[in-house]
Amino acid sequence: MPFTYKLKKGKGDEFTKELWIDRREGSKSLTWSSVLLAYHNIGKIGEVVDRPKALGDIRGVSYIYGMFYRFGLIDVPEKVNKMKK
Repeated sequence: MPFTYKLKKGKGDEFTKELWIDRREGSKSLTWSSVLLAYHNIGKIGEVVDRPKALGDIRGVSYIYGMFYRFGLIDVPEKVNKMKK
C-alpha cells in the first residue's frame, strides 16, 4: 500500500526523533531508534535484503524496508524488484 512519511515537529518547531507514516487507515509512528536498529542490521545481512523481517523484528520494519530501498541503502531480490514495476 502506498504511504507518505514526514518528520514530526515538537516545541519550538524543532524536529523530534519520530517519523510519521500516513496511510489511508490512519497514521503510525516510527521512532528513530527503530530506524537506526534496522540500519545497523544492513551490514550483517549484506547488500540484498530478501524481505523486511530480515532487517530484524522491529516495529514498522516493512515501512523502513521500503524507505531503505527507495534511498538506495539496500537492494531487493530481482523477483521483488519486478513486482514493484
